[in-house]
Amino acid sequence: MCGICGAVALDGPLDPAIRAALPEMTRALAHRGPDAEGFHRDERAVLGHRRLSIIDRAGGAQPLANEDGSIRIVFNGEIYGHEGLRRELEGRGHRFRTRSDTEAIVHAYEEWGEGALDRLEGMFAFAIHDRRTGELFLARDRLGKKPLFYAVLGGALHFASEIRAIARSPAFDGTLDLAALEGYLSLGYFIAPATAYRRVRKLEPGCWLRLRAGGRIERGRWWDVRRFDDDRREAAAIREELEASLAARVRERLESEVPLGAFLSGGVDSGLVVSFMAEAARDGVPNGPVVTTTVGFGDRAHDELDAARLVARRLGTRHHEELVAPAPGETLDRIVDAFDEPFADSSAIPTYHVSAAARRHVTVALSGDGGDEVFGGYDFRYVPHAIEARARATLAPGGGGLGAAFRWLGRRWPRWRRLPRPLRLATLLRNLGLEPEAAYYADLCFLEPAAARALLGRDPDPDPRRSPVYEAVVAPYRRCPSSSPVQRAQYADLKVYLADDVLVKVDRMSMQHGLEVRSPLLDRRIVELAFRVPTATRMPRLRAKHLLRRIARGRLPGAVLRLPKRGFTAPVGAWLRGPYAGRFEDEVLGPDAGVAAVLDRARVRRLFDEHRAGAADHAYALFAVLVLERFLGRRRAGPLPAASSFSAASPVPSEVAVP
Repeated sequence: MCGICGAVALDGPLDPAIRAALPEMTRALAHRGPDAEGFHRDERAVLGHRRLSIIDRAGGAQPLANEDGSIRIVFNGEIYGHEGLRRELEGRGHRFRTRSDTEAIVHAYEEWGEGALDRLEGMFAFAIHDRRTGELFLARDRLGKKPLFYAVLGGALHFASEIRAIARSPAFDGTLDLAALEGYLSLGYFIAPATAYRRVRKLEPGCWLRLRAGGRIERGRWWDVRRFDDDRREAAAIREELEASLAARVRERLESEVPLGAFLSGGVDSGLVVSFMAEAARDGVPNGPVVTTTVGFGDRAHDELDAARLVARRLGTRHHEELVAPAPGETLDRIVDAFDEPFADSSAIPTYHVSAAARRHVTVALSGDGGDEVFGGYDFRYVPHAIEARARATLAPGGGGLGAAFRWLGRRWPRWRRLPRPLRLATLLRNLGLEPEAAYYADLCFLEPAAARALLGRDPDPDPRRSPVYEAVVAPYRRCPSSSPVQRAQYADLKVYLADDVLVKVDRMSMQHGLEVRSPLLDRRIVELAFRVPTATRMPRLRAKHLLRRIARGRLPGAVLRLPKRGFTAPVGAWLRGPYAGRFEDEVLGPDAGVAAVLDRARVRRLFDEHRAGAADHAYALFAVLVLERFLGRRRAGPLPAASSFSAASPVPSEVAVP
């Protein structure tokens, strides 16, 4: 992995102050690329690169140019199978000076323009500047594994792998846009293209952006899942193709000139990936046993050490496990700094630690990310969603007038944790009173919209459609053409939860340690195959990850396959009741708290007191508030300028959407 940044004038020469800031912008990304640094400057553009050397370590320095120096690229990611692309381009007359995958992108862009994107398999974010036309071309991979931010500031289009690099520009505007704070409190993250900063945007996955000469900005989508539910083969034939494809995708990701290994949890996804790695190792690719890493917290509810040990023993890996007892304050400081905006998914904490542990042994790690979204692993959400759809069609086939009654019952049904499971109907009743996409949004929220509004001191209206980010979240659910509610929910998760939470978390936490993470289950060929399979085949009788589990039967220990799904989480609830309670009270409820400007602190106090007394579990809400407070406090101190105001508007730079 690497870090990229730069700026290109909208028209005419680049501001000399922005040009002079390039080294500082680039060095803000040193953690992403500890091995080397490179710059390019001309009268209109500057490009910066920090390198983590994985392929062609001797010859792949960036920025990298074509034969005559008219086109230059800065690139973050890996292109799998680039050797075949290279051979094709050489056959068309292109001359290569390196063995790097980066140079293949440059020549592919020369040959096919934006059409080159369809020929790139892998994870990437890159910027190409063409001096002949004056254009800047930005692109991001299909699923959003690699980040790319941009902002129009000081008459120039700035871009970077992380906001912190753009913030080093003298033109940076650090005004925070917290109008969508309710969305952050509910979901735990900001939805692309928005960020916490009014003037900074995220380029969405599978999209490109072009700055034309004269300052015109165009934006388009170059990839999406197009086919759903049309693979009518027998399940055995689908499993056979899927297993062969998984083996091939894993092998593609074993190219490396540095030590390579894998994250290993006690789950099916990472276990399957490691099983294919072990199979390749037996064929000599790579040499020697697979290196695997697991971390635990000494809390059985948050610990996968035993299950991972079983898998490692079965597959013969060189296994490393660490029991960590992190100091929450120190860990949280590093995590908040890594994201450059509030991010409240507490699984970032174990991801930070497993990345640190893996980096002590390898520079590249394969992961099992994507199995849940692509193959239906979130049965606690997908199964109820399917049941609700059936019930909704049965009880009110024409829309009916029962919705209000269900919503009324859902608000009043007791939510005591001590209720027998068959009587825990509050969520079901609430969702039956909503349209399917609204029920999907409500289920996606870590904190119910009404509770988020109460934290903000607003009327706790329970209707999720009132959320300012509601339309952005449900748009992919609505546009998915499948008739299956499970397919629609999984597709929306792919576009929202995976892209804006899971992959952001993995990228930032691994990059804090200079570790590259590769995710074979998120290869687009795997994703496209999975969505072509009808839900009835992929999840017969709504059994979670049925296809992957069937493949895993002959590869992983039976005891591991029988384990219930367990999230990769940290015991933040216990920390906030115990060792971190005092610090939370001082920071969030003290007289200098930044959140006092935006939250109802009396409400926060009630939640904290109930949580500390054990009367309720408010771990997520309190953690989200703590992250927000820490973000505001650390932004006041630097490295980003303090917010000058809380803006209610989110203007996007003038852009033209290109079909």
